Amino acid sequence: MKQETLAIREQTARSYNREHSAPIYMTSSFVFDSAEQGQALFQEEEEGNIYSRFSNPNTTELINKICKLEQAESGLVTASGMAAMFSSMAALLKSGDHILASRSLFGSTHQILTSIFPNWGIEHTYVDINDVENWESSVQKNTKLIFLETPSNPGLDIIDLEKVGKLAKAHELTLVVDNCFATPCLQKPMLFGADLVTHSTTKLMDGQGRTIGGAIVGKSKLIEKIQFFNRHTGPSMSPFNAWILSKSLETLSLRMDKHCENALGLSKVLEKDHRVSNVKYPFLRSHPKFDIAKKQMGKGGALVTFSIDGGFEKASKFMNGLTFLSLTSNLGDTRTTVTHPASTTHSKLSKEERQLVGINEGLIRISVGLEHIDDIVKDIDQALKNV
Repeated sequence: MKQETLAIREQTARSYNREHSAPIYMTSSFVFDSAEQGQALFQEEEEGNIYSRFSNPNTTELINKICKLEQAESGLVTASGMAAMFSSMAALLKSGDHILASRSLFGSTHQILTSIFPNWGIEHTYVDINDVENWESSVQKNTKLIFLETPSNPGLDIIDLEKVGKLAKAHELTLVVDNCFATPCLQKPMLFGADLVTHSTTKLMDGQGRTIGGAIVGKSKLIEKIQFFNRHTGPSMSPFNAWILSKSLETLSLRMDKHCENALGLSKVLEKDHRVSNVKYPFLRSHPKFDIAKKQMGKGGALVTFSIDGGFEKASKFMNGLTFLSLTSNLGDTRTTVTHPASTTHSKLSKEERQLVGINEGLIRISVGLEHIDDIVKDIDQALKNV
């Protein structure tokens, strides 16, 4: 089946009630038919639900959909996107291990690497996202894992997954790819050598800004280790959120088509606007990694960035001049959202760290929604007149 069909038809088995749409299983635990069955379930001699911290019909349906969309062997969902990022690494590493990471990462992922893992004796080295050919020189004897996101947040930098996949395989490293911005509709990292793929389902997978959640999919032998870690540390997704997200996936492909159409249209308009500079969108020919983006992505995604001269003062004038586009740090919504990364999502980075990943004081990130493109362009145009 095509991915559009899989996202709709992968569903929990119907109960005796013959429901067409899967119900919400809002229960903390599940009963056993006998004491012997309880023993068999805990000994993993029989498959089935025990406790919703471990599994639930709603979370199982959701992860089965994501696995099929990503063409992954197995997976699990988590309470948040950051729980997914954290456990995809923490479950596989120990004190003395080393991580190779692309420098351009979401702010909280950066904090995990720089503020939390060092307390556990886990080191990292940042590598230049624009110089994959030299990543090999940063591999150490204790390097165990590569973590990257492409397109990156917020700079929309593109990393050649095929090259990194070959590097990881040559050195027997686990390659983890944050695929949040692309979604499996546009990019499937497993096909390029990734071992694990992570998502903040909060973003485009939900698509309407209603839930918090995360997902990890990939090779079964790695997922087993992460499942053990999460089962005993508890970052589980609620059945209600899983139910909402499973329904959201049914329209993900349709939504992504429109997000991409609007974002490409907006980027082309902005590229011609003398009031802004450094317009970036993966499928603009001016993007420095346009050819790689075309190779590994089906379309360019929902995010567009540009810069306004004059730093935060001018950027804030632009943002405060918007009439209906939303000022929020979230993205991937049906509603177009506008963010100033330097003062919000990446504010905990030092000025020098922000400069290294291309976050200047005038950078604006726009998550292009599903409104009519003419209305989006009109609001941005009139707001730029304030600058």
